[in-house]
Amino acid sequence: MDLPYLRTHPQHLPTFLTHQRIRETPVGGGDVCRASRLTLDDGSSLFAKTWPAGEPPEHFFATEAAGLNWLREAGTVPVPEVIVALDKMLALEWVDSGPPTRAGAERFGRELADLHRAGAESFGAAWTGFIGPLPQDNTPSAGPWGEWFAERRMRPYLKISADRGALSGTDVTLVERVLSGIETYGGKEPPARIHGDLWPGNVLWGADGRIWLVDPAAHGGHRETDLAQLALFGGVAHLDAVISAYDEVWPLGEGWRERVALHQLHLLLVHTAAFGKQYREAVRAAAGALLGH
Repeated sequence: MDLPYLRTHPQHLPTFLTHQRIRETPVGGGDVCRASRLTLDDGSSLFAKTWPAGEPPEHFFATEAAGLNWLREAGTVPVPEVIVALDKMLALEWVDSGPPTRAGAERFGRELADLHRAGAESFGAAWTGFIGPLPQDNTPSAGPWGEWFAERRMRPYLKISADRGALSGTDVTLVERVLSGIETYGGKEPPARIHGDLWPGNVLWGADGRIWLVDPAAHGGHRETDLAQLALFGGVAHLDAVISAYDEVWPLGEGWRERVALHQLHLLLVHTAAFGKQYREAVRAAAGALLGH
């Protein structure tokens, strides 16, 4: 099986893998899926993702494929091409990794601004939503942004986190205080075309010197969400260069630094909902910073 054949017969990939007709090498792929490198007969490689056990959630891989294609259509930040998108498998163009560089970070900042400026028809998206292993409500909405963000991106994961014991009643009250004032947090911008899960683990430094986007929860959202997520969990390398270059292309709104914690709070709530109370203090710190604690 070579790449041209696979492009025209993607449904055959699982059969070839089952009969060991393709060399498969496990690679790191994150906390949700099993990942491997597939080497085809013509020497080309693919990055493949499968659900680790049992059946994946309905539309899981189709959602990721739709998001990747939507981001790729903008022709800005490089995004791996989707080669195979099946119910139980996703296979993408392989991207060789390289070292982080300041020049690459600056280019990424400019390209990310252009990606966001490509825009979206509404908040949310036309496809089913997932973020990590959890469903995410992508029902298209005209906004306003603050109400949409609170109801579609914050409260669902706040509830799951509380129900699973990852957050206490006091924690929930703290976050609800933030959400009660959501309209004060700079939500006047139109929907941007965002990655939606842009923590540093979802940027790939390529051997070509560019940053590639992977594992999106793509949708129409607030552009500050992507930028805030880049600063989480240690931050992406050369973050200051990314922000500076971005701001040159599309200047950020007044007070954006004070809103970073709000946009990070969404992803932190996803983490308490999916992975438990080890992220509780991060949620409390972000909410407390917004409330002046």
